[in-house]
Amino acid sequence: MFSTPTQPSPALSGTLSATVNDVIVPNPPDDTVSCLRFSPAALNPSTYLVAGSWDCQVRCWEIAATGQCAPKAAQTLPCPVLDACWSDDGSKVFIACADGQAKMWDLGSNQLTQIAQHAAAIKAIRWVKAPNYNCVMTGSWDKTLKFWDTRSPNPMLDIALPDKCYAADVLFPMAVVVTAQRSLIVYNLDPQPKEFSKTTDSPLKYQHRCVSIFKDKNKNMPTGYALGSIEGRCAIQYINPTQPKDNFTFKCHRENPNSSQTVQDLYPVNDIACHPVHYTLATVGGDKKYAFWDKDARTKLKGSDAYDQQITCCNSIILVIYSHSLRDTIGLKVTNITLLERNLQFIYIHLMKI
Repeated sequence: MFSTPTQPSPALSGTLSATVNDVIVPNPPDDTVSCLRFSPAALNPSTYLVAGSWDCQVRCWEIAATGQCAPKAAQTLPCPVLDACWSDDGSKVFIACADGQAKMWDLGSNQLTQIAQHAAAIKAIRWVKAPNYNCVMTGSWDKTLKFWDTRSPNPMLDIALPDKCYAADVLFPMAVVVTAQRSLIVYNLDPQPKEFSKTTDSPLKYQHRCVSIFKDKNKNMPTGYALGSIEGRCAIQYINPTQPKDNFTFKCHRENPNSSQTVQDLYPVNDIACHPVHYTLATVGGDKKYAFWDKDARTKLKGSDAYDQQITCCNSIILVIYSHSLRDTIGLKVTNITLLERNLQFIYIHLMKI
């Protein structure tokens, strides 16, 4: 489905290898990193990085334009952190925990406040900024999706899901939630959260692992979403496709062992992300590689060589690699900063030429 260009896109070219000029980020996590989030545009020109990890901590660093960085604050949680997100003004970080609680970290006061409760682990957390309301959306393994006003202990909306929430994404006014048993639900958040379409099966034949909403190039509004599955395949789905062929699937993160033409090793697509400016896709997988795609031209823009361990997650500006004994993190940031984590003790900031 995708062709390969003779040259990579200029916007995506760059050297990802570490150099002697890499800047070490002090005080990195002691266990696997579950999420890495750069601060929103509201805090420009300052840039902050938040990392949630399985050592039950969330840390925040300030990153200068030169790549120099300094730890600003940290919080210890009672259990592993599975996800995190920023508020739109950058004053707060919302944290999803494995014990079913969600916390709000006020960076100004450095205080933690519980804002949500589920009966099982919270797998996904997203901030919703609407013209007439602000809230936090949480998706849990207790098969519910809840919307919370951070000033109230009770959810403003509680929605039953067909199964455990595995992933979710929000790009106002759209929200997409994917669950176990290949179900997916699209919600319209304007003027209030409501189901946009009935629960449908994934266009993929095997369990999906990740979802990311993409925008229309011309209108700059959310128009569809990308899904990744355990079978080394992604799907591009439009909410209102102009033609049926607009929706399609493509293979990725697969290998032909020993140059075999008939047998393939299939690896899970661990995460998928849509770039907010270039409208391209990034996928990362169990084959220890990442790739960039132009979904409109149906072209593979660039792929990586295999790293030491599989790449576990990504967003539009960062990629994450880890293993139990060696954890690497490599990231792409619009401000030409790359984040690399090489082992259990070090994180590096690497300046890139893009």
